Amino acid sequence: MKYRPFGKTDFMVSALGFGAMRLPILDGDYSKIDEEKAIEMLHFAIDNGINYIDTAYVYHGGNSEVLVGKALKGGYREKVKIATKLPVWQVNNFDDADRVLDEQLKRLDTSYIDFYLLHALNKDHWKKLKEMNIFKWVEKVLSEGKIKYIGFSFHDDLNTFKEIVDSYNWTFCQIQYNILNRNYQAGEEGLKYAAAKGLAVIIMEPLLGGRLAKEPPEEIKQLWNQAKNKRTPVEWALSWLWNQKEVSVVLSGMSTLEQVKENIEYASKYEVGSLTEEELELVEKVAQKYNELRKVNCTECKYCMPCPQGIDIPWNFSIYNQASMYNIFEEMKNDYLKKEKERAENCVECGVCETKCPQNLPIREILKEVHAYFSK
Repeated sequence: MKYRPFGKTDFMVSALGFGAMRLPILDGDYSKIDEEKAIEMLHFAIDNGINYIDTAYVYHGGNSEVLVGKALKGGYREKVKIATKLPVWQVNNFDDADRVLDEQLKRLDTSYIDFYLLHALNKDHWKKLKEMNIFKWVEKVLSEGKIKYIGFSFHDDLNTFKEIVDSYNWTFCQIQYNILNRNYQAGEEGLKYAAAKGLAVIIMEPLLGGRLAKEPPEEIKQLWNQAKNKRTPVEWALSWLWNQKEVSVVLSGMSTLEQVKENIEYASKYEVGSLTEEELELVEKVAQKYNELRKVNCTECKYCMPCPQGIDIPWNFSIYNQASMYNIFEEMKNDYLKKEKERAENCVECGVCETKCPQNLPIREILKEVHAYFSK
């Protein structure tokens, strides 16, 4: 296992972190964790060098924190740092925050949390937290020793990200970042901005929710096959992240022991400077090809919404793109068929959406395409 500096702290974090949000489950129920398999996975991960475990109040219907607490019995707690998150959308005052944090400490069966995040910050959540004066509460729980370091996870635009970074003496932040998300949300610029301020930067969705781990479209496979050193798509995606000095730790939401073993193997091979210029250029070509496979140049700004007929236009375009880009037609078709009221076939061609679209997309025609595509 390779280790990397964790921002301004003296902690050396494993290059791979364990994200406890996609643990093995029972009966297809996300809230029912297969404890035996999940604990085996966590123990194997820790025994092989992973020292950063990430969970959250809401993962697995609230049971992820409980499972992590159970897994860290028998001396494992002393080998790792725990990261968990305050569900800010459920918190309206300090009493709410205290109640949630105390519940988390009980669930995790620990007297303190190493790295505590304000979960999923965006413009609206950020505005509410500022009005609450959340940092007064943060300083209180830091002084009480209930948490050791404070950070945040993020889902919004770059300017909002920079504003939040500049607002407080954070220790770390967590962003969505991968070979296809270099200009999405905080993106590469946000990564470098936070790192330059001394923050550790944790990477979530390195495989884009598992999409980059699936069998890629033929056009993508042909590009990867051009490489002298052959790698799986997962290995390419992870090694590209570890090649960047601003990345502190990459979280993987692993669901099987096989995935844990595979990712640990990769995390033991790659560090800053591991990829050649030629290999980095190949990753660029792959990213460009993925974008060429995009069916609709929709930014999901939602200016077209609401549709008078109740159609979720950005969602229709998103699953259309995903089916094409990630070779997951059947999965996206099933999603399409489940949402009877929101799908493209309900368009009556009123054209209201097209008057609002900043991309000037021919939305009515594209909706016809979407329906024809998923009706195959």
